[in-house]
Amino acid sequence: MALIKDQTYQPKILVIDDEKRIREGCFSILTKENCLVDMAESGETGLTMIAEKHYDIILTDLMMPGIGGMEVLAKVREQHPDSVSIVITGFATLEHSIEAMKKGAFDFIPKPFTPDQLRVVVSKAVKMTRTLQDIATEKTRLKTIVNYLEGGVLVTDKIKNIILYNPTLLRMLGYDGEPLDDQPLSALTTDETLTGMIDSILGLKVGEFKVLSAEILPYDRGEGLSDERYLRAQSVPFQNRSGEILGSVTIIDDITHLKKLDEMKSAFVSMVAHEIRGPLSTVLSQIKILMDGLAGELGTKQADILGKISRKVGGLVELSNELLDISRIEAGLIVQDKQQVQLMDILESLVEFIQPRAKEKNIALSLKKADLPLINADMKSMEEVFSNLITNAIIYTPEGGKVDVRGEVKGDFVGISVSDTGYGIAPDELPRIFERFYRAKTEKTRNIVGTGLGLPIVKSIIEAHNGTVKVESEEGFGSTFYVRLPI
Repeated sequence: MALIKDQTYQPKILVIDDEKRIREGCFSILTKENCLVDMAESGETGLTMIAEKHYDIILTDLMMPGIGGMEVLAKVREQHPDSVSIVITGFATLEHSIEAMKKGAFDFIPKPFTPDQLRVVVSKAVKMTRTLQDIATEKTRLKTIVNYLEGGVLVTDKIKNIILYNPTLLRMLGYDGEPLDDQPLSALTTDETLTGMIDSILGLKVGEFKVLSAEILPYDRGEGLSDERYLRAQSVPFQNRSGEILGSVTIIDDITHLKKLDEMKSAFVSMVAHEIRGPLSTVLSQIKILMDGLAGELGTKQADILGKISRKVGGLVELSNELLDISRIEAGLIVQDKQQVQLMDILESLVEFIQPRAKEKNIALSLKKADLPLINADMKSMEEVFSNLITNAIIYTPEGGKVDVRGEVKGDFVGISVSDTGYGIAPDELPRIFERFYRAKTEKTRNIVGTGLGLPIVKSIIEAHNGTVKVESEEGFGSTFYVRLPI
């Protein structure tokens, strides 16, 4: 039988036995099988050689003068846990075998043995060494990859002990203590958001998979170090073949530069919008003076041109106002003045105010009144939300259509819906309508003027009130926007 199928692999073997005949017999058989074999006549000599050199396989006699095989096994296990040990013994009792296995022996071979018996035992050991080497190589490869990732990596087992991490993680979380291998997660961090995410991942049911993401607080940089750092963590479970959760994998990214860029962009947008709104409003007022004939009588063509200019400038003023709204939302200033608000009163006022616009298009605008409880909200923000939704419904509904506004109580929430019989939204565009500057366009809506900021502002305001907004729509049959706000 071939002991080693891969002839490029030469396992390093040490034979420790006080009997010269056994040592030389093993040497003769194994060297013919492409093994690199060293010999030691005693336990003391064997341990000296093991300390100086790594061996893949160690064959040791169990009963030797001085240091015996059991002590050799213990030292091998301590110094070279990835070496495979085989016991050679003339006393192959069950008790000896069990004791040898406890000390780390892989197998044993009783004296006297034939060359084929030796080949069989060593062949099994060779397969084990190759497996151990593959595992060690894979671990080294994985550790190298993980250590050079730009993001922080944190892997825990199912009881939240740390089993893998990289230097980037320690730097991000400001940890400079002892090694964390097999330490509880609490030894690294007590951040409630991060630990809560990992708890949620580890609490998943068998076969369930979820990705959780959140911003977490950076570590305290100490007095005098004020530069802010923002971190984002994303956690997923890792499972066995049966879907059982074995632990969690968390990736942490430093998003400080993205936050700073976003802040700079918001500041720039706010500055530009603020600076252009004043001049545009002035231009708009001057155009109105001309159109009203206060600066002299206008011809039909002149009035038509000024009307088009007025609509375009009015659109720019609206854009600057919405950009300023976005800036205030990002700065957390959009819902500063919360108070007890009756939404039905706001809806009644808005429907009455917008009714003339609906009548111009022969659209039936109706409000179904309901006895709604008070909510804690910013009144101006609520007016902006529902003015936007009702106005949009009228704009995107053709003449002769209907727009219905209604309110109701749903558990601990107030629900407001705005329904229309308008053009509707295509299924592929529905997921994007709350994105900034995105506008769903069809042949019927192509000429409708808008900024694409109205619905993002609505969503931001509602979420700032701990509510939700969603839409249901069927192209050609209309849309319904649903707003839920906590009582």
